[in-house]
Amino acid sequence: MTSTAAAPPPPRAYRRLSVEERRAQLPVAALGLFAHRAPDEVSLDEVAVAAGVSRPLVYRYFPGGRQQLYEAALGSAADELKLCFTEPPVGPPTERVARVLDRYLRFVDEHDTGFSALLRGGSVVETSRTTSIVDGVRRAAAEEILSHLGRIGGADAGGRSAGPRLRMMVRSWIAAVEAASLIWLDEGKQPPAAELRGWLVDHLIALLAATAATDEETAAVVRDLLALETPGGPAGRLAELVIPVVADAAHLLAPAPAAD
Repeated sequence: MTSTAAAPPPPRAYRRLSVEERRAQLPVAALGLFAHRAPDEVSLDEVAVAAGVSRPLVYRYFPGGRQQLYEAALGSAADELKLCFTEPPVGPPTERVARVLDRYLRFVDEHDTGFSALLRGGSVVETSRTTSIVDGVRRAAAEEILSHLGRIGGADAGGRSAGPRLRMMVRSWIAAVEAASLIWLDEGKQPPAAELRGWLVDHLIALLAATAATDEETAAVVRDLLALETPGGPAGRLAELVIPVVADAAHLLAPAPAAD
């Protein structure tokens, strides 16, 4: 009699990973561990288990041990963070920045312990190379924000390059975002991420306005930016809240000179 039972599925074809694929797998596994514990608390044995490989194999691809593996994992995280700041030039600039910050804060949330250990320093695996990787993220983030403001970063680049005052302002804002993220983690991720994001966008607008008062280039950037904004967007909402407050400072203005 012929059996009507279904034939078992064919075995899944095994694909041997290439050297580069296996090497790339290990930093990803390490990054998952570094996301929740300080880097100097993670052992190579734990990385091997997370990656599903043997400890000798970890050393085969990373003969420098934990230090080399940490730097590779940090480079992977840096690439991911840089992507957070990449946004198509579509829509009002402040709305683009809001989307950038949503991705950035999601990364901070998902990698809270590792993010905190990384940016605060003090780890036994911190070196000039790891510091350079982190600084590279900050610089890349600044260049992306400048592009959303209609400026390109490099002074020797073609087109409208950013001047020193504008560059300093944007890099100061990046540092503030970083500091606020660390404080947010210390405060148990309060206020909610969306509220923190809104405040950081407001912070950027306020810095732009203050810098524009004494820097013509930034003033031109602000004029161009406001022309693209909408009443319901971040800039419109902040203007609605701030203009009544600023109106109360009218008495601080110097009196107009008397007419002859």
